[in-house]
Formats: sequence, structure tokens, C-alpha cells
Amino acid sequence: MGKWKFDPMHTQVEFSAKHLGMMTVRGHFAEVSAGGEIDVEHPERSRIEATINTASIRTHNEQRDNDLRSSTFLEADKHPTMTFKSTKIEPAGQDRYRMTGDLTIKGVTKPVTLDVVKYGEFTDERMGHRIGYAAQGEINRKDFGMSFAAVLDGKFVVSNEIQINIEGELLEAKEAAATGG
Repeated sequence: MGKWKFDPMHTQVEFSAKHLGMMTVRGHFAEVSAGGEIDVEHPERSRIEATINTASIRTHNEQRDNDLRSSTFLEADKHPTMTFKSTKIEPAGQDRYRMTGDLTIKGVTKPVTLDVVKYGEFTDERMGHRIGYAAQGEINRKDFGMSFAAVLDGKFVVSNEIQINIEGELLEAKEAAATGG
């Protein structure tokens, strides 16, 4: 078991929701910090933690981004971060896992399960020891106090179901060499 950290340059936390039940709106969080204790031989023994800056939400539409930061959704001024802490990782086939953890958004903590796939492993003297993963899951935004409920022509403007898609490269942390003086 060793310490690993997700490489911020090669990690993406994305989400999608339906607009009026017709179009998928996609976005991502630009500021994510994640890592944990990883057992390469027995991944089910591993632990992952992540912190996301809620104000870093981006959907390529400034007005929508500001709405998502507001009290109706993420309330970024009062809740500057959301967190995930794994509680259980179970094998689900070759290089596949089901990871359950506690997701906290707006001060509300709920269990969430993600389907995880290991994409590969790579070791290079310059780039270090890396493992690529992808995870998918779904949350209901109302479970976390995101109350926007506008309806047009009988359809929710924003779906309650939010798809979560994460891809990232875990990088093994190197112990700092002791220096003598």
C-alpha cells in the first residue's frame, strides 16, 4: 500500500444533465485535488479521497456557470468545496470495480457508488509510475439540496439526475530522499 495522487494535468471530473429532457448539457470542474492509499495488487484495500472547488465549475456558458454557483445549486460562496471519501471498493470483473463512498455537497453527505475501470499501468523514469482509471455514476441533485425546479411545458428545465464521469491518472508519490548535512 502506497501513497498516490491524481495528476491534475491528466484528471477530469465531468458531469452532464438534461435540459428540457432534450439536450445534454455537459460541464467540468477545473480545480480537483485527489489521491489516497493504493494497493496495486489488491485495489479493494485502497482508499481514495477527492476535494473539488465548487466555484471552478465550467459549462462554456458564463450565465449558466453563475447560476450553478448560486444558492439554487452548489452555493459556492457558502460551500467552496465538495468532497468524496471512498468507504468500500469491490471487484466487479477484470480491471473493473464498484467503489462506494461518501459524497458531500452543500454540507449534505450521501453514499454514492461509481463503476470504475482500470485503463492501464505505465512506468517511466521521467513520468513515474501511473495507473489510468475511469469512473461513472449518477446522483440526484435534489438529494444534495439543489432545489431548482422550474418546469416548462411539463418538462423540468434541468433534470434531477446528474451523470458523473471521471478520468484520471494516479501517480505514485515518491518518498523524499533524506539529505545529510
